[in-house]
Amino acid sequence: MILPTQRHLFDLPDDVTWLNCAYMSPQLHAVTEAGKEAVIRKARPWQVRPEDFFTESEALRGSFARLVGGDVEGVALVPSVSYGLAVAAANVPVRVGQRLLVLAEEFPSNVYPWRELAERSGGQVVAVRRPEDGDWTRALLAELDERTALVAVPHCHWTDGGLVDLVRVGARAREVGAALAVDGTQSLGALPLNVAEVRPDFLVAAGYKWLMGPYSQGFLYVAPRFREGRPIEHNWLLRGGSEDFSRLVDYRDDFQPGARRFDVGERSNFVLVPMAMEALRQLLAWGAADIQETLRALTERVTKGARALHLEVPPEPLRAGHLVGLKRRGGYAPEVAAKLAARKVFVSVRGDSIRVSPHLYNTEADVDRLLEELDALV
Repeated sequence: MILPTQRHLFDLPDDVTWLNCAYMSPQLHAVTEAGKEAVIRKARPWQVRPEDFFTESEALRGSFARLVGGDVEGVALVPSVSYGLAVAAANVPVRVGQRLLVLAEEFPSNVYPWRELAERSGGQVVAVRRPEDGDWTRALLAELDERTALVAVPHCHWTDGGLVDLVRVGARAREVGAALAVDGTQSLGALPLNVAEVRPDFLVAAGYKWLMGPYSQGFLYVAPRFREGRPIEHNWLLRGGSEDFSRLVDYRDDFQPGARRFDVGERSNFVLVPMAMEALRQLLAWGAADIQETLRALTERVTKGARALHLEVPPEPLRAGHLVGLKRRGGYAPEVAAKLAARKVFVSVRGDSIRVSPHLYNTEADVDRLLEELDALV
């Protein structure tokens, strides 16, 4: 269903038009309050019990598992996409001559780990060219064959929302024996994804955009076949028996079960974890499907107005509903985003597109204000 505006839940001044969730989400009042309480708690360390190093992070792990339809044993807590993909790169086997597929103009964090992996393994990173018809799925499937060791893709392209059918791509990857790594940073929380359907080997997401949480708190889902893999660091929390602080000097070779071995050190962050928990609680209450339907109505209004201004947008069936790029031949002058910001209308310029990314705090009036300002600029 279409959700009513939720602006009252956010700290947004009335005169600010924030259509830039793909850059960073505004903070829910409840998340801010959770952070304040957590900071005060940290000032009183006698209130932090040994079991708190485990219980709160386990609750967060469970909330993310519910969001993606996965099991809690498959979730690791990581600080960033680059960390999560470094875990993937440390465990995906690549033979000499094999190919690692990425999208053209992909976000750097989903490119650099694979370049390093290709260099040390003798593989080759191949960027799938941007399709003229906007069909990323077709373009990917055309390149995905027995030479492929890895497909590393987002659910939607970060510059313009171009959609990737992860179910079809994942099925083909399994047919040819390739691993599937998904960067869900620009989709999770606003676009439904079920790991039981997609079956990614690795799914990672930063938490400060569509997951509406704090910076430096992210998530990694790991498929069962990789859960016995090699972590990229060795911290005490990851080892078996770490709940017993009195026996930490009895060093152990075994790990905590499931994907917990891939958790970042100090994963029990006593400020970020409560904030992220509060953000996921609200997202689960709204529901990603209803968020997507609500935001699609707004981006379709953006699309209609942009075409009237002779701007190009990806075809509706081939893009996500929560994010749209407005492309202009020759691109935009560098100061376009700054000029809009000076009018308190906030978007991003990515590549040759203005990226518009609304959320539930936005209304049709916000879209119309953006289109009015764009008409004056372009």
